[in-house]
Amino acid sequence: MGIGASIFLLAVGAILTFALNVSIAGIDLDAVGWILMAAGALGLVITSIFWSNRRSRTTVAEEPVEYHRVEERSDVPPPVR
Repeated sequence: MGIGASIFLLAVGAILTFALNVSIAGIDLDAVGWILMAAGALGLVITSIFWSNRRSRTTVAEEPVEYHRVEERSDVPPPVR
């Protein structure tokens, strides 16, 4: 569930709970509204947790190793093996 769907559920739940004054046989619109608002809030929390985890993952590229050329000296004899 994304941020948009969570906000939509919160809005629909708030409308059902606070704005409508209609009674339907067998359905409590206030309870349905509270359930939708709870689902929207839970969706926002879960989405924000996933987004924060995604932002904290960073890829670190190692810097290239700098190579120094060693020049041979003619006044020093080669090592004995």
